[in-house]
Amino acid sequence: MTEAQRQVRHAQEVDELCAAFVRAYTGEADLHFRGRRLHRGRQALPWYAPHLHPSPETDDFASFRGTADGLGLRLRHSDAALHARLRPEEPVERMLFEMLEQFRVESLAPEAMPGMQRNLRHRHETWSLSFHHSGLTDTARGLLLYAVAQICRARVCGQQVVEETEDMLEATRFGLAPHIGHALAGLRRDRADQAAYAVHALAIARTVAAMLHAAGEGSGEAEGDATDDDKPEDRRSVFSLVADMDREIVERYTAADSGRSALLEGEGGRYRVFTTAYDREHDAASMVRRELLAEYRERLDRRIAAQGLNIARLARELRALLAEPRREGWDGAQEEGRIDGRRLAQLIASPTERRLFRTERLEPAADCVVSFLIDCSGSMKEHAEAIAMLVDVMARALEQAGVASEILGFTTGAWNGGRARRDWQRAGRPAHPGRLNERCHIVFKDAQTPWRRARPAIAALLKADLFREGIDGEAVDWACARLQARSEERKRLLVVSDGSPMDSATNLANDTHYLDHHLQDVVARHEQAGRIGIAGVGVGLDLSPYYSRSHVLDLAAGSGRAVFADLIGLLAGPRVG
Repeated sequence: MTEAQRQVRHAQEVDELCAAFVRAYTGEADLHFRGRRLHRGRQALPWYAPHLHPSPETDDFASFRGTADGLGLRLRHSDAALHARLRPEEPVERMLFEMLEQFRVESLAPEAMPGMQRNLRHRHETWSLSFHHSGLTDTARGLLLYAVAQICRARVCGQQVVEETEDMLEATRFGLAPHIGHALAGLRRDRADQAAYAVHALAIARTVAAMLHAAGEGSGEAEGDATDDDKPEDRRSVFSLVADMDREIVERYTAADSGRSALLEGEGGRYRVFTTAYDREHDAASMVRRELLAEYRERLDRRIAAQGLNIARLARELRALLAEPRREGWDGAQEEGRIDGRRLAQLIASPTERRLFRTERLEPAADCVVSFLIDCSGSMKEHAEAIAMLVDVMARALEQAGVASEILGFTTGAWNGGRARRDWQRAGRPAHPGRLNERCHIVFKDAQTPWRRARPAIAALLKADLFREGIDGEAVDWACARLQARSEERKRLLVVSDGSPMDSATNLANDTHYLDHHLQDVVARHEQAGRIGIAGVGVGLDLSPYYSRSHVLDLAAGSGRAVFADLIGLLAGPRVG
């Protein structure tokens, strides 16, 4: 196993162990980690506090244990409905209120579980030192927020502040005492009563938020001679902490709006298709004029060149994660290993000869196929060039890594139902007709075609009039069927989309969540079968309501190396097949 594979497997094991503890401590069976965030079923739970999000690259296992302990205490000892009702709306106030509630539940760690108390203390100290050493305490506002976090936790939990930064906090602590001293005393006293504790927490949150805003205005006046570079750095120290402590405040991506269909939930309900007479599967190159395709390809090549990507390095990373050791014969004339019977005569002729052994030769082989399924609905049109660049580069890198790949797309043959809807109208508009449009599946690159030959067809993604509406569930079934027909042992499917399934004719003739429900059922069926690893790649949207493994791509921030690292992380998910 390569080092990259070991790191991925280790991270997965840590997540599984932490989730197992949280489930055992809370008694909730449907808790699990997904994308380093705790989920209840398919619903992501809040971020709670910054020290509950350790990094697998820099933090030790005890930090993850402390995180699991903190999450378990939060779910067991905090009334989420009461907390949501009392929580303030102003971002800084809300961040502080969330943090103080987390400190309250951590103070309730049972004395009979000293290991839990040590883990919680270790995790908070590790986060505190990391925050301090990163330079975020170098500004007045950053130091104020850090001091509040240290002082409040120390008071609520009855522990000392972090020793290394204790001297640094003295002046700030002295300045805070007249403003929050009374409320601070109430935190420890009422920590067993969430509602009473919240009164003191709200008072501290509002006072400190006002001090931060005043400090911001004051620094703007007092630092009139400061350079423009200094001011953003000062702001960053504060708002980095706000973002870390409550990502829900600044979270840029919303989850897909999904639901269940009453028609499919009902007794005997099953997904229907009114007619398949107009369904088509096209080769992408046949849908665009050759001259226009060449123009698209040139435009795409210019964009890829501007990124300055190291495709060979990307290929090495993919090979390290997707390759598995395979037996490729034997190496003879070795000084250790298994005795080579063919050399026994040599031992008799030369008793001092030591090279009488052979060892099995193992070579990494990527027995894997990866499929990219792209939503070609109208809202994806603005992202077409960025997505084409991503899948083109990934297909090229996968080929260099010895991994087969294909690029597929799905849309409809018409808007508003097309010929299928006209047939339904002629038939008297029967109730519950099911899917009511012309399904259109597009093959931009199949797994047998080399990247070089598929280059023109991939550029067809730039043709704007291909993008209409989206019927995701049937497309996922189609892509999975193509993968299952392949002989590779490991199979991966990445579904790239920016929204929920949408076909106006189908929704109007059935109910709002008809296609949503079908997509959820299709993905759940294939995930349970375990033969194909499926992940959702949301373009500015969280697809976790549909896919148990998902990631949000920020194309607005560019399509550099970080985006490819995210895709590699999805491909390196749990082993299936």
